Amino acid sequence: MVLIEQLLSKKEVHEYRQTLDQVPWNDGKGTAMGMAASVKLNGQADANHPQVQDLTNKLLAKFGSTPKLISAALPHRIFPPCFNRYLEGETYGFHVDAAIMRIPNSNEVLRSDMSMTTFLSEADEYEGGELIIQTEFGEQKIKLNAGDAVLYPSSSLHKVTPVSSGIRVAAITWMQSLVPNAHMRETLYSLDQSIQGLLANPAVTREELDRLHHVYHNLIRQQSQV
Repeated sequence: MVLIEQLLSKKEVHEYRQTLDQVPWNDGKGTAMGMAASVKLNGQADANHPQVQDLTNKLLAKFGSTPKLISAALPHRIFPPCFNRYLEGETYGFHVDAAIMRIPNSNEVLRSDMSMTTFLSEADEYEGGELIIQTEFGEQKIKLNAGDAVLYPSSSLHKVTPVSSGIRVAAITWMQSLVPNAHMRETLYSLDQSIQGLLANPAVTREELDRLHHVYHNLIRQQSQV
């Protein structure tokens, strides 16, 4: 899992929430696949509404300009973000995201390697509503501040616990990575973050950085699928 703090500024979150308060919402079951539909109880903003499509495009642009996200996911294809809402009593039980997804209004499909939730409600706006992700180290409970995001493997079982009060609003999306092997993605992410840290160190020579860049890009060249 990778946490991305302030993917959206507080001002941007406020603008998103103002728009989402004005658009139609549909039953979230309508977009669930297979067994997931039986445990999904939430609302989803109408993806065909012009204002929702505008928010979707803005969020996609934000993804593309966020270095930490690019470093962690190495995205090849990104599913247009969806906006969901949990009112009091609503929840989404344990499920795994579909492995193959058709991109709306196109003939293209993507393999879901990474899932991402961007929180649009402050953590103190609602009770419950935690994102629970099962990992090899046990269950991880995620409840972030508005504008923060979490990136995690789509292969993991995960759920949203029942909201007992307030309203939980978030954006979700899925990404197909250039590097399908999860362990190699983790290695490349660690290497890239180390390089970024060294860039800020004036004692590190250009020659040393060039050697690391050489290794990093050759690993991507060897491991990527396009």
